[in-house]
Amino acid sequence: MTTIAIIGAGSGLGLAVARRFAREGFSVALVARHQGRVDALAETLTSEGFQARGFSANVRDAESLRAALEQAAEQLGPVEVVQYSPLPAKEFMRPVLETVAEDLVGPVEFSIYGPVTVAHQVIPGMRALKGGTLLFVNGASAVRPRDAVTGTSIAFAGESAYAQLLHEALAPEGIHVGQLIIPRGIGGGEESHEPTVLADTLWRMHSEKGEFRVYAASLD
Repeated sequence: MTTIAIIGAGSGLGLAVARRFAREGFSVALVARHQGRVDALAETLTSEGFQARGFSANVRDAESLRAALEQAAEQLGPVEVVQYSPLPAKEFMRPVLETVAEDLVGPVEFSIYGPVTVAHQVIPGMRALKGGTLLFVNGASAVRPRDAVTGTSIAFAGESAYAQLLHEALAPEGIHVGQLIIPRGIGGGEESHEPTVLADTLWRMHSEKGEFRVYAASLD
């Protein structure tokens, strides 16, 4: 059995994706900062007959992130799929004229250093499996920067560039890298934005290994 590692796992999209991939035979590693929260999610999945465990890590702490992914592979099976979708902090979102250099440290660590750490941790295992998928989930500011969320806009743009470069570099090896853009946030009354629908979209991105970027809905 191989594993999907959901980084930034929560009770919304994370849990929906966990269930979707678990139904396809994956074990599930739930990774987030608070051990109690991911343990509760894992307990829910276990009660439904799935194999799941929680692992604590801070995406701004490379050592903890590498350790969580290493433990997940050891305890659940090789990591075949990673979903990188932690929720950005509110302090990352300031108007552009109020944003100083120090304000960008957190967003860059969160959205660029974190993904780079994850990729270098899991790619060797995916190569051993002769395939795998890295999925990055972002809001619309990744492709359409907004003044009100300057830090996230800048950092998401860097994450997007890195992910696309990975897509191009790894495709010849059978490893897919994809980015899902979710305009206007998860839920909100739009059917295409509901967690279960988004989970189906992410499953298709993994199973079909198509284009790099997929939009949950039109930006407009």
